[in-house]
Amino acid sequence: MPIPINIENLLSGKSVENDRIEYKEGWNPPAIYRSICAFANDFSNIGGGYIVVGVQAKDGIPVRPIKGISKHIIDSIQQQMIGLNNLIRPIYHAKMEIVELDGKIVIVLWIPGGSNRPYEVPEDITAKKKDYHYYIRKYASSVKAGKQEREELISLANQVPFDDRANTDASLNDISFTLLKDHLRITKSRLQDWSETHTKSDILAQMELLSGPPEQLFPRNIALMMFAEKPEKFFPYTRVEIVFFPKGTNDPEFKEISPISAPVPFMIKETLNYLKTHVLEEKIRKVQNQPESIRNWNYPYAALEEAVANALYHRDYQQREPVEIRIYPDSITILNYGGPDRSIKLTAFQNDIIKPRRYRNRRLGDFLKELDLTEGRATGIPTIRKALKENGSPEAYFDTDEDRTFFETTIYIHELFNLNQSGLQVSERISERISERIRKEFGKTAKQVESTLKIISKNPHYSAEEIALEIGKSSRTVETYIHKLKEARIIERVGPKLGGYWEIVNL
Repeated sequence: MPIPINIENLLSGKSVENDRIEYKEGWNPPAIYRSICAFANDFSNIGGGYIVVGVQAKDGIPVRPIKGISKHIIDSIQQQMIGLNNLIRPIYHAKMEIVELDGKIVIVLWIPGGSNRPYEVPEDITAKKKDYHYYIRKYASSVKAGKQEREELISLANQVPFDDRANTDASLNDISFTLLKDHLRITKSRLQDWSETHTKSDILAQMELLSGPPEQLFPRNIALMMFAEKPEKFFPYTRVEIVFFPKGTNDPEFKEISPISAPVPFMIKETLNYLKTHVLEEKIRKVQNQPESIRNWNYPYAALEEAVANALYHRDYQQREPVEIRIYPDSITILNYGGPDRSIKLTAFQNDIIKPRRYRNRRLGDFLKELDLTEGRATGIPTIRKALKENGSPEAYFDTDEDRTFFETTIYIHELFNLNQSGLQVSERISERISERIRKEFGKTAKQVESTLKIISKNPHYSAEEIALEIGKSSRTVETYIHKLKEARIIERVGPKLGGYWEIVNL
């Protein structure tokens, strides 16, 4: 039976990370079943993986043309797998497809994260004496789980990610066969042809999108997120709300557009189309003695694309809160509820070293990657930063809280777009931006810190004693405020301690 993913995309690493694919030159049951066990345990909740048998790899990259395996042993391999699957505890059956590539035969095994984990398997599944172990994936290898990892793996037994759970409030009738077929066509899945002669439930079952006994099948949440025409029926407030604040953060005036509610890929596309049509602007400048013009956008599309896709990918679909996009004269803020995993330190968002241990919506991420709507691999924030740098835009600001209840991305306008609807100049917008950041970062002392900053902006040569006289605080307290502003990279000292001056960093 065909597996859902396009095989060429799989081999290219385009739709699945390379460390989730294992290549085997030949049929080697002990090594293959250790990897099946590791992928099924899905220790990091990344969605399992794939094993391609008959392909030689160099540094994790498949060597073309494909070496292949003899078609004469295919039947015996399939017969052998029936018995070997029963030796996994509890029993687990990987999905198999026989594929012809470069004129040769290969076996592709799809191993989604199992719902009955943890799984264990004999170290050598063909040996007479069965020595069972738990296996997990570490980077691109399948290894025995250590004591602490075994305990954590056992604790994950009842923690199936929300998008992979059965939804008992829904039925097969809630899944649009048209949307399902369109997805198979767009992703060039081999199931597209298969869908013409099979039922909707056959296709969904082959894609691991159903749960329950044959007499009462329920769609999984991911099937409803992708292929229900009205997913908001099952996940209240699964929508995007866009609000304009034409006069900035300190003015109550605002304008809302109709909420965007649809299957997740459509929400991403419709949101981006709206922003592209109603918000994005480009300026082209001719430079003397240079044939090429300089082009700058008020907001680079690639940064918005990544921020919107990430918000809908990583949001918590159990939270009854929409994804909010607030458009100010000088910035766009994208807010989703359900923040990043606690395994990611807050400092990671500032230095781009983001290595999540758990993905909230592992299956959803796989579907979005197939549709080229997100990169995955924890590259969202680096992609946003790169796009802003290439456009000459200010750096983005990322915010969450200790409890990880939300994640907020703020993208600031390019300085060339120096007039907005209120006629504010760039310097005024920067002041407003800094004020907003101070309110977020400094809590109860924000008002005093902002007063200190205002004195510095007017009198950059002032000492702490002089500032203290202006705001009615002790010089030691003012030095504390200055230290906080320096740590937050809002101000920096230019020149020597005596005779130098303060400069507000252009955020």
